[in-house]
Amino acid sequence: MKIAIPDMISNSYFPVAAAVELGFFRDEGLDMQLELIFPVNRTLEVLREGGIDFVGGSAHSVPFAFPGWKGAKILAAQAQNTYWFLILRKDIGARRGDIGAVKGLTIGAAPLVDLGLKQLLVESGIDAARDRVNIVPVPAAFLGETKNFGVAAAKALEAGAIDGFWANGMGAEVAVRGGHGTMVIDARRGDGPPKAPHYTMSALIASDALIQRNPEHAAAAIRALVKTQQALKKDVSLATRVGRELFPAAEAELIADVVARDLPYYDAAVTPEFVAGMVEFQINQGLLDRPVAHGDVVATQFSPLWKP
Repeated sequence: MKIAIPDMISNSYFPVAAAVELGFFRDEGLDMQLELIFPVNRTLEVLREGGIDFVGGSAHSVPFAFPGWKGAKILAAQAQNTYWFLILRKDIGARRGDIGAVKGLTIGAAPLVDLGLKQLLVESGIDAARDRVNIVPVPAAFLGETKNFGVAAAKALEAGAIDGFWANGMGAEVAVRGGHGTMVIDARRGDGPPKAPHYTMSALIASDALIQRNPEHAAAAIRALVKTQQALKKDVSLATRVGRELFPAAEAELIADVVARDLPYYDAAVTPEFVAGMVEFQINQGLLDRPVAHGDVVATQFSPLWKP
């Protein structure tokens, strides 16, 4: 079986990557291979086409490949809340929470990820056109062959190719520790407008076809994810072990610190409150044209498995 994530050198989808590397999928009877398919819109298209069995990706992105949430479901959360950071060049002198500092700047963001930044600006009273906020892809030269977005964004920031980026915690860590970035917004932990934490979450996603055909595989995948979350909570040094298998040396030595900050959000539940907030965001950003219910988004039959 195959599970794909859209960013490898990252904390965003680390629980499913760790579930592969630490053997938790195998222990549940799933011979799972981990693949990197960038960006997340393509990851979900490959799921729709049947080329992979599961996606560890951004929950809000599902309707891009499965319009109206028809054909795929969230099985569980890898971690709660929107998990992206707004990082600006250190020499700008922005302070934590100062979203207005983006005015007149060029900000890098990945496809579909950029929608979170766009909504953040709207809810903060910033008009991207009027206030000259230019949201762009990170230049391809920095992505390289493996296309790991957060780290590439940090390198582009250091090189002066962009003024800031909206990306994952590993990219943020590299930029801040490197001394060329300032963390302005941490959406997961409540910076920015109050609705921002529920724009999206890192989720385990499967097609309706797989759920109907092999519900035991879906259940096994959820159990593996929950066991991985609990193992990392018990011993976060396991993150370094995984990082040394999957990441370049520098990022491998950072991942345990980044994951340690995420551990309070390692909860597999996908609540009606979260879904309502995400659906509102999806409608605002044009991913949905009408509201959908919790049961349209989440494979609720597996909810008893969310608890350790």
